[in-house]
Amino acid sequence: MAGCVLERHLPDEQATNRLGEDIAVVLKAGDVVALRGDLGAGKTTLARAIIRSLADDPALEVPSPTFTLVQAYETRIQVHHFDLYRLGSPEELEELGLDEAAASGVGLIEWPERAEGRITGAINVALREQGDGRVAEVSGPDAPMKRLAQSFAIREFLGSAGRPDARRAFLLGDASIRAYETITDGGEKLILMNAPERRDEPVVRDGLPYSHIARLAQSVSAFVAVDLALREAGLAAPEILAQDLARGLLLIEHLGSGSFLGQDGIPVVERYCAAAELLAFIHQKPWNREMPVTGGITHHLPPYDRQAFGIETELMLDWYVPFAVGRPASAAERGEFLACWSTLFDRLEKAEQSIVLRDFHSPNIIWRDDRKGFDRLGIIDFQDAVFGPAAYDVASLALDARVTIPPDLERVILDTYCAARGAGFNREAFEETYAIATAQRNSKLLGTFVRLDRRDGKPAYLKHLPRIRNYLRRSLHHPALTGLGAFYQRAGFLPEGEE
Repeated sequence: MAGCVLERHLPDEQATNRLGEDIAVVLKAGDVVALRGDLGAGKTTLARAIIRSLADDPALEVPSPTFTLVQAYETRIQVHHFDLYRLGSPEELEELGLDEAAASGVGLIEWPERAEGRITGAINVALREQGDGRVAEVSGPDAPMKRLAQSFAIREFLGSAGRPDARRAFLLGDASIRAYETITDGGEKLILMNAPERRDEPVVRDGLPYSHIARLAQSVSAFVAVDLALREAGLAAPEILAQDLARGLLLIEHLGSGSFLGQDGIPVVERYCAAAELLAFIHQKPWNREMPVTGGITHHLPPYDRQAFGIETELMLDWYVPFAVGRPASAAERGEFLACWSTLFDRLEKAEQSIVLRDFHSPNIIWRDDRKGFDRLGIIDFQDAVFGPAAYDVASLALDARVTIPPDLERVILDTYCAARGAGFNREAFEETYAIATAQRNSKLLGTFVRLDRRDGKPAYLKHLPRIRNYLRRSLHHPALTGLGAFYQRAGFLPEGEE
């Protein structure tokens, strides 16, 4: 993208507002947007559109900072709107706090040329008149230009789906490479899934990147395939309304926003039990691992095997141990860790197998109080589904990574699941697999959440560590995990005393 210039035609103010949304939705902390153009070119109009989109408030009052020179807004990302037209000298920039504003949020700058070259690395938007309208020429560094190119492709995608004027708003960027937007078209709300194909990942082992070894989805085709399979089974996965597989774009049904928590923030027992019954239904159903996508494309549901289990679990050694223990794991500790887990992986591979949605917990299940039966449970975020131990998804649900599940509720969830499996269900074998799966998952999550902080700059995940440690301690009480528990204790990876 280096040297690339993206051009957008703006026939009217509505098109300028759409451009503001298209820019705002991909902005990150540290971005600076320099708005260039003559008087009356539309710089302030575009700045207002960007700020309103960041605030998700089309009616937000955004006065021009012509006389104050800078105006701050607490939006999705803190944004400072600078108008340098009346700047006395470039030295005044330091007093205005431009560097500090850009470091922690987003800077929008009108008349950046008054700064005499002191603004570097900015996204430049040059506005000029053309016919009855205007043209915006967008240029800048490679990283933000890639984001903007994908954002402009999303606008084209919405147009091809018959929704050219739909309003876009950032919804979330999850713990992976995916991002989501809320799309509002008239009175209808939809979800835009932005998941470009994985490329250029670093090799970590045996000539493969982490995502290949961990069996993570490589493209949005996996979501489409699993979605169609779940819907065919009568489950409430979102309807796909439009798709562009090459660009990794899906426009999907908005299933709602109902939570598994009450207004007091406490888990609602009925909802977790309903989800346990849904898992029992899923695990009693045969699943074809060759899943159609579209146009002759087929997705093969990958195995959740010891290679995937292993590289996930080793995140604990690679990221959590140096963070929490204050030193890397020794070669001897790494060897004992791998030996303990190898024996446990043998047991996982011999356990009952089914489709594993992989992150089946409260953030990915929408409670729909106005529906009946399994239709009350909207299922999302299943593109990384694999074929492996059925108990794994029960472990995801009953020890919810984002919600504190007390032991008595965990037991109710397990009892509900086992009862729904019927009289011939081997509960003893299930309990062993469940314990190993919870230990594997929570060991992985300790490493994952530290990696999200240290590598990806997402410190909010660290608040979950005490909960995950307690879940791991709970799972280690099972007799099958005696050896692993003794090792974790001896190595100092999981000290006692935190509840």
